[in-house]
Amino acid sequence: MDLVLRDVRVIDGTGGDSYRADVALDGGRIAAVVREGAGDRPSARRTVEASGLALSPGFIDMHAHSDLALLRDPSHEAKAAQGVTLEVIGQDGLSYAPVDDRTLAEVRAQIAGWNGGAPGDTSIDFNWRSVGEYLDRLDHGFDGHGIAVNAAYLIPQGTVRMLALGWDDRPATDAELTRMKQLVAEGLEQGAVGLSSGLTYTPGMYASDAELTELCRVVARYEGYYCPHHRSYGAGALQAYEEMVGLAREAGCALHLAHATMNFGVNKGRAPELLTLLDKALDDGADISLDTYPYTPGCTTLVAMLPSWASEGGPEAILARLRDDAEAARIRQVMEVEGADGCHGVPMEWDTIEISGVTHPELGAYVGKTIAASAAERGEEPWVTARRLLIEDRLGSTILQHVGHEENVRQIMRHRVHTGGSDGILQGAKPHPRAYGTFPQYLGKYVRELGNLSLEECVAHLTGRAAARLRLPDRGLVREGYRADLVLFDPETVAAGSTFEEPRVLPTGIPYVLIDGRFVIEDGRRTDVLAGRAVRRTPAAR
Repeated sequence: MDLVLRDVRVIDGTGGDSYRADVALDGGRIAAVVREGAGDRPSARRTVEASGLALSPGFIDMHAHSDLALLRDPSHEAKAAQGVTLEVIGQDGLSYAPVDDRTLAEVRAQIAGWNGGAPGDTSIDFNWRSVGEYLDRLDHGFDGHGIAVNAAYLIPQGTVRMLALGWDDRPATDAELTRMKQLVAEGLEQGAVGLSSGLTYTPGMYASDAELTELCRVVARYEGYYCPHHRSYGAGALQAYEEMVGLAREAGCALHLAHATMNFGVNKGRAPELLTLLDKALDDGADISLDTYPYTPGCTTLVAMLPSWASEGGPEAILARLRDDAEAARIRQVMEVEGADGCHGVPMEWDTIEISGVTHPELGAYVGKTIAASAAERGEEPWVTARRLLIEDRLGSTILQHVGHEENVRQIMRHRVHTGGSDGILQGAKPHPRAYGTFPQYLGKYVRELGNLSLEECVAHLTGRAAARLRLPDRGLVREGYRADLVLFDPETVAAGSTFEEPRVLPTGIPYVLIDGRFVIEDGRRTDVLAGRAVRRTPAAR
């Protein structure tokens, strides 16, 4: 045996009662789980005395934005130190495969605020174009030694649409729809686990339900799942959830609702309505899951707040409209009075929009302040400030949006199909603390301090339930034969270190993290191990 974790409290990822055991690892897998008093204690070349610690499967981040961070930062402590052993990337319908040269340049510009990698950034060699090539690049990682944590990939529907028909706000032709379906099928055959969409982001938001249903039929044939950032988390939130549930059921496709929140003033206290909707669909046989992060503010880019028509044509077209006074006035009217679809149908409240990062360092004075506060400093109206920042930062500014409700967060995370997702954007001077703190925040604040979930149930949400959604047969549980992707933490001290004031602080109470039976975190410190790889799921259809 390679390693024995001695006298540890096992929280196995099923939601059942914890128990004490010795857990032996060998060859990257769990070789034996010997319960206290159940037989001879295993021995190995190395033993870690783990009394006082809990052992769980590695945490699965069901909604991550580490698409480029995994290739830029071999340490990737933001996730490794939390106990994350697998991230699901390719989220919100926008990522870097499949692409051609034109589309790659466009998507790099569009989501630089999420991931960096803007045109001109040479820190990464974008030497892939297909989904399979991107997954191969993750496997190769750093000099062939892999990446910090494992990664699964969702095919981004917005990027697929961009590749097939550009940035036009119109229905796809039959030929274009056929091309999109081919791209989705190819990506699934190459190892993707499903399809994502960002239906408040262009150009993915231009797709009709009929178009999305056809793509989801392809996903269903390959037994993947559809992960939508749907059309509204604000004024039309419940209708948007209903739309996605109906669409997935029409396509016969499994559905995973991304960052399933109920935000803005119109949705305060309305989580029970969402949960009733989901329970009815589940009781009727629908295959649904969801993820959330344990914080109230959201995080995205400032440009995402614009109305969809203002984004048609891509980044350069957006900038041209913003520079044009008449067009800018039209945009302002929609955003401040009518409620833009980019802001979920809710008129802008500039005092809720905090700048968390800028692409151009000379604009750093905006960071950490709301648009309203920056405007007051300059003696101007908030729209004037926002417009200037969008232009000068070339649409790269990221924001925190303080529009959530604690009671909704607590109720949704208790649901029977809930999983954990950080939605963590690692870019910016003051990123959302969820990027560094989501999983210890669940265990420390919502389990130990608030008792909102039991420890066993919470771990099941973050591990076994997520692995089941991904249909990974040997991950997500502490069970003999399963992969040795594991976390050892102290239930009495585990806590997020990151705050809104100091968001890049690592958590406490997580001394050991293993991937493939190798220590990624040892004695609370990041090792040089790069055990992560692309997790490809063999598709059912051919």
